[in-house]
Amino acid sequence: MSSIDLLSIREQFNKNQILLCFNGPISRGLIEEIGKALKNYLREDNALPSAAMDVFGVYIELTQNIRHYATHKGYSELEGSATVVVARTVDGHYQVLAGNQVELADGQAVCRDVERLAEMDKAELKQAYKTQLRQPRAENSHSGAGLGLLDVARKSSQPIITKLVEMGDGRGFFSVLAVI
Repeated sequence: MSSIDLLSIREQFNKNQILLCFNGPISRGLIEEIGKALKNYLREDNALPSAAMDVFGVYIELTQNIRHYATHKGYSELEGSATVVVARTVDGHYQVLAGNQVELADGQAVCRDVERLAEMDKAELKQAYKTQLRQPRAENSHSGAGLGLLDVARKSSQPIITKLVEMGDGRGFFSVLAVI
């Protein structure tokens, strides 16, 4: 086994004000437990209640999306693993980052959706959310029909940023960053 420089990792976490970091297979129970830890940390950090709720809501939305996607695609535990980071910026905002392996075409479609949302102001995002909420859902739909992404965009203080890195075999690693 190669040597792991845990001190270097710790110093990087401290330098980047990373409050929480997770990498690995993610279950419903684990999402809940990490969410509880996040709530406690935000309370100890004296985060404004509205900011704490938004950070928690975005964390839940992003991690549940990863879990639902992996389940829907029939990914193995390793393929369905998530990488989640919650950090605090120097100006007091919170960053919620999440990433997972995706089919390349699916990742490209989400990136296009996020680019479209980035062009909307808060009023347009609110209207798009209401419009989407009123749309009928397919009975066999496994997702919230795009409501989650709209909700994340509404809670973010800046446009959501995505990145898709090709991994080969028609897959990529999709990353999303929301700043609250």
